[in-house]
Amino acid sequence: MTVTETLPVPARLGRVSARLAALTGWRRLAAAAALGGLATFALPPADALPLLLIAFPGLIWLLDGIETGKGAFAVGWFFGFGHHLLGLYWISAALFTDIGRFWWALPLSAVGLPILLAMFTGGATLTFHLIRRRGFGGGLARPILFAACWCLWEWLRGHVFTGFPWNLIGYGWVGVLPVLQTASLVGIYGLTLVTVLVAALPAALPDPGTTPRRAWAGIAAGMALLAVLGGWGTWRLAGAVDEPVPGLRLRLVQAAIDQRLKWAPNERVQNFQSHLALSAAPPADPSALPPNLVIWPETAVPFFVEDDARVRQAMASVTPPGGLLITGAPRTTVGADGERRYYNGMVAVDGSGAVVADYDKFHLVPFGEYMPLRRWLPVGAIAGNGAEFSAGPGPRTLHLAGLPPVSPLICYESIFPGAVVDGTDRPKWLLNLTNDAWYGRTAGPHQHFAINQVRAVEEGLPLVRVANTGISGLVDAYGRVQQLLGLGERGFIDTTLPKAPDGATAYARMGDWIFGIVLLGCFLMALASRYHR
Repeated sequence: MTVTETLPVPARLGRVSARLAALTGWRRLAAAAALGGLATFALPPADALPLLLIAFPGLIWLLDGIETGKGAFAVGWFFGFGHHLLGLYWISAALFTDIGRFWWALPLSAVGLPILLAMFTGGATLTFHLIRRRGFGGGLARPILFAACWCLWEWLRGHVFTGFPWNLIGYGWVGVLPVLQTASLVGIYGLTLVTVLVAALPAALPDPGTTPRRAWAGIAAGMALLAVLGGWGTWRLAGAVDEPVPGLRLRLVQAAIDQRLKWAPNERVQNFQSHLALSAAPPADPSALPPNLVIWPETAVPFFVEDDARVRQAMASVTPPGGLLITGAPRTTVGADGERRYYNGMVAVDGSGAVVADYDKFHLVPFGEYMPLRRWLPVGAIAGNGAEFSAGPGPRTLHLAGLPPVSPLICYESIFPGAVVDGTDRPKWLLNLTNDAWYGRTAGPHQHFAINQVRAVEEGLPLVRVANTGISGLVDAYGRVQQLLGLGERGFIDTTLPKAPDGATAYARMGDWIFGIVLLGCFLMALASRYHR
């Protein structure tokens, strides 16, 4: 047995923390990037949450060796760069659908986006450093302060410049449904705050500002908090509503069309016919009732439905009697100024071929669906084949005959917590139409599906997701996956729709206000620790 193995845990961690704090130059920055990449594996699809117990204490110990704000920002920036470089690698896959046209954007998506997003991580560590320099946040208050700074800047990442709240740390709980129920109280930002706090607590063990006994007590309190939240979540799941909406059966169609063929002129008709054939197919279970609502994914119809009677009649031929067919499709209108506008939209068609409802995506993807830097980048949007989409009003609740009120969300719109329903006209379910074929067989579609699960828990509403190449499925109001059609599979799902529970969740009523109050409390606790000592 070596001398190191006989040392108590705080002493062993003290050696590790001292070595990390003593790193300088490129070694310090490389360690930060490696820890950031490690934290990525805590998220879907890997779901290795315990790795956060290494990543966040390691980051705090790296910051212990920093004396300047510039150095603190650099360590946080490299942590964020490693985190987002590994977590968002799949975005570049979209460019390979037409790499001859969009080769210039490859470095922007592969490296440029992580560079920008890492600014928020750098902001978090700089804020942490500046407060610590003034003598606040010692001992057990240090991980509390760190978690508060991290989550403040994560919230900003989700809102500044239209926001990009992808891969928030709280999404690592999608595989642990009892703890995931916490999102119904405080949303994904609140769940992220709890997660980062508990993961950062081991950093207090070698901290000279606290005794090992107090540090272990803090870690035990963090574990107890997770246990309490998990116990409450178990109780919530035990009372889950499992009753389906009477008289309603859905067919979710996943035609699995490669993105390189989706808009090819000589393939459009065949792609359209593939959706028609899947919609007309008999149920897999001969004893099951036929569907009365058919749903196709984002831009499943590559034509302007409202302007093409033949397309509408073809859709009507597979629309259930007395039912509807809902599909994603491009839309176009001419405004009062005479300018033609294009929308990434959705339409509902009845059995006569009439369009009975429409919806236009309101939260567009920068660079993908519009160019925010048009003055300096004289090129068209990637997803629009050079054209740009206009934003519609939203979010909206659609009231369709025979269906509970629904809030449609097209692709990217589902990633924004607290912005997926019209609070003045609350729906009974969420419908996400998406096309993740852009990203092939990468981690992106798995991450996107997990994000949808959390939206269902936050709002307390069942969510139906229909994707071109997957992942399609049905998630109930508690985040439980009821139906699933995997990535790259061609087929359909016939299913019922769960009833929404009575009443709204705390998060649906209050939004991020509860998270904001808890966040403020964490800052006050960290600041008060100085005077307590």
